[in-house]
Amino acid sequence: MAAPRIYLDYNAGAPLRPEARAAMVDALEATGNASSVHGEGRAARSRVETARRRVAALVNADPARVIFTSGGTEANVTALSPVMRVGAATVSIDVVLVGATEHPSVLAGGRFGADKVRIVAVDGEGRLDLADLKAQLGAVAAEGKRALVSVMLANNETGTIQPVAEIAEIARSFGALVHTDAIQAAGRIPVDIAELGVDLLTLSAHKLGGPQGAGALVLGGDLVSPAPLLVGGGQEKYSRAGTQNVAAITGFGVAADCARADLDRQAEWARWRDEIATAAEPAMQLSGEAERLPQTLSLGVNGLSAETLVIALDLEGVAVSAGSACSSGKVGVSHVMKAMNVPDPYAKSAIRVSFGWETTETDIRRFTEVWGRVMRRLAPGVTRAA
Repeated sequence: MAAPRIYLDYNAGAPLRPEARAAMVDALEATGNASSVHGEGRAARSRVETARRRVAALVNADPARVIFTSGGTEANVTALSPVMRVGAATVSIDVVLVGATEHPSVLAGGRFGADKVRIVAVDGEGRLDLADLKAQLGAVAAEGKRALVSVMLANNETGTIQPVAEIAEIARSFGALVHTDAIQAAGRIPVDIAELGVDLLTLSAHKLGGPQGAGALVLGGDLVSPAPLLVGGGQEKYSRAGTQNVAAITGFGVAADCARADLDRQAEWARWRDEIATAAEPAMQLSGEAERLPQTLSLGVNGLSAETLVIALDLEGVAVSAGSACSSGKVGVSHVMKAMNVPDPYAKSAIRVSFGWETTETDIRRFTEVWGRVMRRLAPGVTRAA
């Protein structure tokens, strides 16, 4: 009998948690639109508001400042708005500054035109170049313009954690607003929107073990909010029109609760991550020694392609990915690897190993065994480059 497959692609999407599945089935069996005032509608609305409190608790936010969306990409595009409400005033944002290793939905600039998007460099470990950030913010201010800075809390490919609180402090000194994509960080490390000091933060349910098709834009405490992306209805306090997906939102809330409990596993996950890195010769760990997520590892093998590695591991019953799953079907060097100036032989072979709530120590042991077999077959005699 074949051994069960090992799923190590949590950063693309975590397995649906049984608690979330059960809550969603219960919601699907109920009748009612969350905007209706009758009993069935009020029951649906209660599910949505319970989920809102649970999602808010994951990032220590005010539940009233959580806006549900169809996923992380919609949340990011909503956040990157050239028109913002700041208190009672409507202000225009002229430029968006984004890190070079951001998710494609952020690199595309959201609702900003291509000529309004400026890229901030990163170092060899993927950390934002703070000197470049200051220089670019200074240049924007000198032009008499206002900026929005968008930097992910943790990178989806390498797990590198950005110093977002420090970035927010720098941005504020130039009068800029700040957004962080916390989609990969939430549930893997503690996330506190107040401690980060950001105006806007985005989340996605399926990275937490919730359903695909649900996300959230969380607003900070300074009464900053973007112009709605979807208009035409009063849902989400007019911040996002459209009938709420009650079942998906319910599953999101339950997954957020479970993910908070998972934070106790950080040390265990980090130990597994480091065990893989040690056992993965002749691979090079591409995220370096930067502070990074406890359950994410980026590896490259000199002389092999990422596609070859992913297929070879898949045939052995192990699921990993080459770079971001958002770029599936595209063959080429990841923009993250390019921004970090990773040498081509490793950049072309970069794969991501990521795990989470359902992963066991047995899975990690089996992965290292499979890796050894694959390397003996595909890379006999290959050693790590200096």
